[in-house]
Amino acid sequence: MRRFLSFRDFDWWLVLLLLAMCCVSLVEVRSTTVHTRFAAFESRQIFWFSAGFVLMFAFSKVDYHRILDWAPWAYGFGLISLAAIFTPLGHNALGGRRWIKLGPILFQPSELVKLVLVMVVARYFANLGGRNLTWKEILKALLLVGIPMALVSKQPDMGTTLTYFPILAAGLFLGGINLRQALILTLCGVALAVGVVSSGKMHSYQKGRLTSFMNPDADPRGSGYQVRQSLIAVGDGGIWGKGTEKGTQTQGYFLPIPYTDFIFAAFSEEHGFVGAVSVLLLYFFILMRLIQNAQTASDLSGSLIIMGIVAVLTFQIAVNVGMVIGFMPVTGIPLPLMSYGGSSVLFTFLALGVAMNVRMRRFVN
Repeated sequence: MRRFLSFRDFDWWLVLLLLAMCCVSLVEVRSTTVHTRFAAFESRQIFWFSAGFVLMFAFSKVDYHRILDWAPWAYGFGLISLAAIFTPLGHNALGGRRWIKLGPILFQPSELVKLVLVMVVARYFANLGGRNLTWKEILKALLLVGIPMALVSKQPDMGTTLTYFPILAAGLFLGGINLRQALILTLCGVALAVGVVSSGKMHSYQKGRLTSFMNPDADPRGSGYQVRQSLIAVGDGGIWGKGTEKGTQTQGYFLPIPYTDFIFAAFSEEHGFVGAVSVLLLYFFILMRLIQNAQTASDLSGSLIIMGIVAVLTFQIAVNVGMVIGFMPVTGIPLPLMSYGGSSVLFTFLALGVAMNVRMRRFVN
């Protein structure tokens, strides 16, 4: 058994890909905020990236088996922090109560709960040993993920709520669910979604987001505005783009929040089809490196951890890019490693730190 691990065991190719992705983000955050009152966001993003890399290296040195032992306690703390949103500690912003305010610091617990769920779900299914699952075990897994999903949906934050689902799906798939059980769960999930949409309990803006992407011109100044402006921005980019800080939709303030949810649309306008494809290729290589690390993990729990992280990142990338090009409804899901935001950046780097942790111990019995 190797007792001493060094950073030579790191996946340095993955680190280089992450650095490239961070540079792309900083260029676009600067471009979309330089002439606005949010110009300080560039320096803040540099701080979040720097803190993220430090946390990634730190987490890589703590044995992930020990982190798995702490997972139930972290899960309990996560539920408490999500419930604290509805106390006087909660802070309203951007149409939802999603943050906890501690002095000058705003903390979004729903982002970090993603990592907690990755660890809890990996621990749960690894303890089952990868055998065929019983319905009782599946229901326990549904409850494990369903409770935090319910708390986040109450904020309301439908986008983050949906990001918890791929963690559960990856755990069930790798944990031993059979085809018949998967089909039954899928049908139940579809029926539940249809029931929620038709129940009348959704907010009007949420219904508008679910329908506007199919026909944004039906309400071009209302629910279809964001999608319509995003499509115009992507189309205006052409092959090579208009250049940094030269996008008319972005610099003319037509594209909403171009430094967060619609940063890919802003980047596509300024760097064109070639730039957009280059960013997607960067994401592809990052995900492939993570999957390769999952395949070389020393045990099932390590593979489950990395694949849970891959599931979340893939879902967020697919939904955000799909939203920008009008294939998916607007959900408020940020683009990992590119959108501005401290909570999202820290979650991503903490998750990648745990993935590095698994890789560094791939030869440890």
